[in-house]
Amino acid sequence: MPITTLYWFTNDLRIHDNPSFHATCSKTDELVCAVVLDPAWLANNRYGLRTMGQNRLRFWLQSVAELSTALRQRGGYLHCLFDEPVTAVTALGEHFNVSRVAASTPVGWYENQQLQAVTKALNDCTVSLANSSCLFDQSRLPFAYSELPASYSRFRKQVEPLLADIAFDPLTAPDFLPEQPNRPHFAQLRAFPEATAGEQPLPWRGGEQSAQQHLHSYFSTDNASRYKAVRNELDGWRNSTKFSAWLANGSLGPGAILRALRQYEADNGSNDSTYWIGFELLWREYFQCYARAHGTRLFHPQGIKNKPTHTSYYPGRFKQWCQGNTPYSLVNACMKQLNQTGYMSNRGRQVVASCFVNEMGLDWRYGAAYFERQLVDYDVASNWGNWQYLAGVGCDPRGKRHFDINKQTEQYDPDGEFIMRWQGQKHGLPLDAVDAADWPCG
Repeated sequence: MPITTLYWFTNDLRIHDNPSFHATCSKTDELVCAVVLDPAWLANNRYGLRTMGQNRLRFWLQSVAELSTALRQRGGYLHCLFDEPVTAVTALGEHFNVSRVAASTPVGWYENQQLQAVTKALNDCTVSLANSSCLFDQSRLPFAYSELPASYSRFRKQVEPLLADIAFDPLTAPDFLPEQPNRPHFAQLRAFPEATAGEQPLPWRGGEQSAQQHLHSYFSTDNASRYKAVRNELDGWRNSTKFSAWLANGSLGPGAILRALRQYEADNGSNDSTYWIGFELLWREYFQCYARAHGTRLFHPQGIKNKPTHTSYYPGRFKQWCQGNTPYSLVNACMKQLNQTGYMSNRGRQVVASCFVNEMGLDWRYGAAYFERQLVDYDVASNWGNWQYLAGVGCDPRGKRHFDINKQTEQYDPDGEFIMRWQGQKHGLPLDAVDAADWPCG
């Protein structure tokens, strides 16, 4: 009897250099591929916000479209399902009578719960997981997730030497996929919705091919050699690597970036800037481990430290911050940039988050939820982990971070060009001027 495997694409929307998908194709006779758009992503969550905004949705749909094309070119087919994930994947697995479910190892707690529910519903069929979203799986780390170092610096000292062992040769995509089961076509419950038409807000497009093009383009210039000097700029396509959006949905793996970086250093030499790109890949790695180690604590108001926070929820303040209508021009410009493009620089994110927590006295989770909605490069581990870090309830040994907004403005936008470009100079109403009955933007 042939082995039939259901491969569930989640945070690994690629076929090249994908350890989980590569292992699956080599160990099955028949292959069913699926990806799920959860309707909950398009509905309001517990914070009164739509979970996935239009820019992020557009990028995700573009990524899925490229994945579907790549599979078809190799004789495969991608079932694009629009339903609650456990219901949809279970129905697909029952239809094709699969004996195995395979996926990239989940990072988030809720995603782990969904995978466990699917395998239980399919009569405890075999589960095959492999790491496709991180540089290291747990077996290669010198500690268990439960013993994750309490700070990034301690983590880096233990893990950085292991980077030399990352395989240099990537896993190639199979030329032909295993056969599809010879059964009637599975009728999906609903078609994917289409993102709102319009110009792409930034010069990037979702998908593995687009990611590879950008990876090649970035390392074909000298940008990597001057990265550290410009990484705090508030704007400019080449002032940061811009790999984060493709990393977030797995159209690009961190190993591919590391290999391209090592090749660039071999060809052009290394310096503090090229080192810093690897340094920040390890920051991302730390937060992936952090999410796995702490589970639901990633979303708790007291964070992983179980530390009480002296913040509250003021609907008027929250609405001002979301719309970029605060008394702080730099914050306004950053938020308007985010709302229009789905992107904000790392420096901008720190400034607006500090304002949210310190100047406006708001519950950090609402800020994290708004970033989840708006950011094209939203990643559950990095987003919620970084917000905890800044709010003083996460992994920062120094406690809450408080940025002087005037000083940040003088340092990073001394001529007001960024503020002018994004129309941040319009000062908002005094805090709490909006009726407290008003609910935040949805």
